[in-house]
Amino acid sequence: MLNKKITDDEIFRIQVVKREDESANQGESIYEQLKREIRDELSDLRNIEDEELYEIIDREIVHKEHSFYIPLEEKINIRNSLFDSFRRLDILQELLDSKDITEIMVNGKDDIFVEKCGKVMKWDKSFVSNEVLEDMIQQIVSKVNRVVNVSSPIADARLSDGSRVHIVLPPISLDGPIITIRKFPEVISMERMISNGTISEECANFLEMLVCSGYNIFISGGTNSGKTTFLNALSSYIPKGERVITIEDSAELQLMHIKNIVRLETKNATLSGDGSIGIGDLIRASLRMNPDRIIVGEVRGREALDMLQAMNTGHDGSLSTGHGNSAKDMLSRLETMVLSGADLPLAAIRSQIASALDILIHLGRLREGERRMLEILEVLPYENGEIGLNKLYEFDMEEKIHKKVGELKNKQKLFAAGYRL
Repeated sequence: MLNKKITDDEIFRIQVVKREDESANQGESIYEQLKREIRDELSDLRNIEDEELYEIIDREIVHKEHSFYIPLEEKINIRNSLFDSFRRLDILQELLDSKDITEIMVNGKDDIFVEKCGKVMKWDKSFVSNEVLEDMIQQIVSKVNRVVNVSSPIADARLSDGSRVHIVLPPISLDGPIITIRKFPEVISMERMISNGTISEECANFLEMLVCSGYNIFISGGTNSGKTTFLNALSSYIPKGERVITIEDSAELQLMHIKNIVRLETKNATLSGDGSIGIGDLIRASLRMNPDRIIVGEVRGREALDMLQAMNTGHDGSLSTGHGNSAKDMLSRLETMVLSGADLPLAAIRSQIASALDILIHLGRLREGERRMLEILEVLPYENGEIGLNKLYEFDMEEKIHKKVGELKNKQKLFAAGYRL
């Protein structure tokens, strides 16, 4: 009987079958095996430089090839995936690196949705297990000194690129760990907003005068209407020689042109319930730091009173945002926020709001998903039981343009800054 020469292709098929059989017996893919072995070998991956981690991954892959044949393309994929799982966000890194994706929504390990060009769609990939997803979550929160676990299952965090992360764990979430990532891949300037129609050049020029003149401005809007992005763009008008203090739950604002800037971020309570530092605490602390302006990323509760008091004690030009379905609704919500933290007569609260705020800007999203500045309103003095509003600009839904519909009544700060309308 003649000896038959085995071809390279047949050798390859035999090795692949052997690899698949052995992997199936062990119940793990080569990637999972390597990940587990590297994690077991290294007790603290955070203290290892990226270059050293790559060397360890390469060494383990070479060692694994003694038992399994691994094609070159697969080796490269495994190498990158392992690095992403230890240093970055595992399978989500691909989404983070995509400039077209603005929001990532993880509903447990199997259901991942993304927002792309204003449209939400399901992604075709999923996590291997809830444990892998939970490992990634702990990696995120540990980098910003936050804690999230069964006892404290809700947390806010941020990524190194400034993206905002909100996390909810079981037992609060019934379908596994939930992650929502709002991406901020780049700072969107006011010029960019003008070019894409979010705001008109006339409105932008008007707001620039108001910011430079020290008007207290509040930005309202619904979820995902672009409040933080607009606040960041508006802040670019602040004169660069001023001292500015920013206060946020998770630091997102990027005021690159301000040299004298102090960035403050809230702190969650420890496992024992001690040490919580909220927005209100930071506002009160900021008043002792000699600020020219205070920027509060968002007010949601009783800290609204601290913000209003800061605006009423000489810190002109302060800025903040809040959730509201309309400008009028935002004023009502501010009243409710203040009432949650202080037992004050409603008349006193409304008077405080009217004297603190000068301008309200309301943002929204159109049916097509486009973000637009819908209104600019002047806040008038409190009279006859109501806070007056003077509409200055509005977005015409039919003509799709911004129109001037009123004149600014309180021009004292503009005149003091040398502007003339």
